[in-house]
Amino acid sequence: MRRRIIMSMLAGATLVASTLLGAGPAQAARPAQAPPTQSPTASPLATPLADPPAEFGTDWHDPLTAAPPVTRPAGASCEVTVAEAQFRDFTPYTGTYAPPRGCGDRWSKVVLRLDGKVKGRQYDRLGYLHIGGVEVFRTSTPQPSPDGIEWSVEKDVTRYSDTFRGAHDVEMLIGNVVDDTYTGIIDVKVTLTFYPAPPFEKSAAAKATATPDRVLTLQDGTLTTPRNSERIVAEVYATGSGGGCEEYWYLTVPDAAPYSCKADDGPYREVQIAVDGQLAGIAAPFPTVWTGGWSNPFLWYVIPGPRAFDIKPVEYDLTPFAGLLNDGRPHRIDVSVVGVPEGQSGWSTPVNVLVWQDAKSKHVTGRLTAHKAVALTNSSTYTPGSEHRLDTDAGHRLTVAGYVDTSHGRVATTIDRELAGTSVHRWTDGENTDALDGTWTDDEKVTVDGRGPAVTTRTDRTYTMDGTTTLGAGDRLRTVLSLGDRASVVETRGGRRTAWSRLDDGYTGDATYTANVPRDQRHAVATTSERYRLYGSDGCYDRRLTTVQGVLTGGTDLTRSVEGRPAASASPCPAAPSSTTRG
Repeated sequence: MRRRIIMSMLAGATLVASTLLGAGPAQAARPAQAPPTQSPTASPLATPLADPPAEFGTDWHDPLTAAPPVTRPAGASCEVTVAEAQFRDFTPYTGTYAPPRGCGDRWSKVVLRLDGKVKGRQYDRLGYLHIGGVEVFRTSTPQPSPDGIEWSVEKDVTRYSDTFRGAHDVEMLIGNVVDDTYTGIIDVKVTLTFYPAPPFEKSAAAKATATPDRVLTLQDGTLTTPRNSERIVAEVYATGSGGGCEEYWYLTVPDAAPYSCKADDGPYREVQIAVDGQLAGIAAPFPTVWTGGWSNPFLWYVIPGPRAFDIKPVEYDLTPFAGLLNDGRPHRIDVSVVGVPEGQSGWSTPVNVLVWQDAKSKHVTGRLTAHKAVALTNSSTYTPGSEHRLDTDAGHRLTVAGYVDTSHGRVATTIDRELAGTSVHRWTDGENTDALDGTWTDDEKVTVDGRGPAVTTRTDRTYTMDGTTTLGAGDRLRTVLSLGDRASVVETRGGRRTAWSRLDDGYTGDATYTANVPRDQRHAVATTSERYRLYGSDGCYDRRLTTVQGVLTGGTDLTRSVEGRPAASASPCPAAPSSTTRG
């Protein structure tokens, strides 16, 4: 079926139905009483579970996910409205931001919240929010019902505190088209809530894991870091989108294969960052499925696919290059996406750079001591037949190491990152059957050796997609799809495990409707579910949601423990993963 003729390390933004966390009226910066600290067990369902209708009607449950809400500290807070706009076209909202009054300039947490509503008919749309040129949020939108929907997204944005301390211009855009056919006007409000840091957080121990001292953006493609930078991390909000084939990059095929989306080297994509022309980092992009994805919006009306409303950046630790970057001169930073056909657009790659500084040094020196890039492998084998088949197997590995001489001694950082992507794409002539089974892994090991025992953090990421779309008799289009977003993090100090966590966010859906007819004649049915598990040395969260024909029919809190307290409905928390094997 031709596409779209008719989208700290483990936890980021949280999507909740607007009735779960009620939105107040628009307000300027103001002191506010914070709600009590939220635990994952404190999120009741928005409405009682209901019996589903025989097919979709003109309205459905507001979008929500099984993810936990962003936890908030107890005590007073301050709220600032950053943007309030209606998006009808591609004109950005512009405004100004000023820091909150009454909450100081150091915060233990800053929470971004978007409240949105839309009704009528509309595609999914991509959006971003920039404050002082820093991209603090990237998102996409749900598709509305004729009667209208509301949704909310929350994100922990504490890492951008340096930006929030100053007054800045604001730019926000959710590009949209409104005409006689696509009638949905996207109405949004975005706020920031600030929670003052208690005095103890200014201690040296807290400083070690504090937010960055500076948040920088590129200037004409170049970066100039403070000369006393001791840790440098780049983040790239990489998205393949725009309505073309790169929105479905994982389905592209070489020219020899008869398929509607082409790419010379097949579907493998890799986001690379280079410093002065030298490869500095590699990462696997997340295979996001937007809310019109796989030609079947009925899959996503209530439960979106993982990350669809919270587009997380890929991150690169550039600390081994700090000695080079700290010379006070601008250095070229380039981001590219491997596999995109030459001259073809479709990828957006905005860059932020997070910097931690050595307050007791004017100039932190150092050098790159190792750089080894194993040659990228990428094989796509096409097999013709009544069912065409493309087998892809690709991978890449990069190791970089360097040191910085700081006021507290020499600190060496070694980064080893290995990517792999395998997929089997099957389709028939006319693409009336179109299927993909793909797995992408991104494994990273960062070792920091300075004062005390060496600290190693291993992060193993796995993204999966297994789906089939068929167009059968009577133009009945059916999509069966499962998606997975998984990550395991293990930290060791001197070879001994000190912390661990694991994310397992799984989505499944089965939706059928009559294609090529008006909306009220589609006779659509769908069952969707999500199970979100986040567990580790800090506790265990486990929740599942199920919908049928857009009605929430199941919402089970399986949380075993939060901060050591057993939940009423207990399921076993898995054991800690090995520190030496993939999670």
